Amino acid sequence: MLTIGDHLPSFSLKAVKGGPAGLKLDSAFIDITDKSDKGKWKIVFAWPKDFTFVCPTEIVAFGKLAHDFADRDAVVYGLSTDSEFVHMNWRIHHEDLKGLPIPMLADVKRELSSALGILDKQEGVALRATFIVDPEGIIRFVSVNDLDVGRNPQEVLRVLDALQSDELCPCNWQKGEPTLKVA
Repeated sequence: MLTIGDHLPSFSLKAVKGGPAGLKLDSAFIDITDKSDKGKWKIVFAWPKDFTFVCPTEIVAFGKLAHDFADRDAVVYGLSTDSEFVHMNWRIHHEDLKGLPIPMLADVKRELSSALGILDKQEGVALRATFIVDPEGIIRFVSVNDLDVGRNPQEVLRVLDALQSDELCPCNWQKGEPTLKVA
C-alpha cells in the first residue's frame, strides 16, 4: 500500500459529477484524472461497494463536509470499483445521496485501487481507505479501516487542518488552537 511521501499514482477515471448534474443522464459523467484540480489538496476516499450499508453513511458525511474542505482549497473524490452507471443509479435511488456534492469515481478496472494498494485480498474490492494528497501530488495522510467499520470524515478534516498549519500539532489538536513550539 502506498504511504506517506509516495506520489498519488497517475489515473484517468469516469465519474458521476457531484450535485444535481450527477442525477441527469445527459450531464452526469465527467473524466477525472490525477491532473484535475491542479494545485489543490485532494481527499481520496474509497469504499468497497455501492448499494451497501456502511458506505452511504460515510459518503454522506464527506458530502456534508465538502464545503469545509473547499474552504481549505481541497477537493474530495469518492472512489469504488463500481461503474459510473452503478454510482448514478445508487445516487438516484438513495435519498441521502441525491444531493451529494462530490464526484464518485468509477475504478472498474481496479487500476487506481491496485496502484494505491487498497484492494481487499478476499473480496477484490477497495478497502475503506482515505488519502490526503498535497498540491504537489504527495500523499501526506493514509488511513484504512476494516470493511465493516466506517471512518470519521471530521477527523480527516482535522488532519488536513493540521497539515496545512505547517506546524507541530499535538494529539487532538483543532484548528485555532496553539501548536507546539520547539524550545
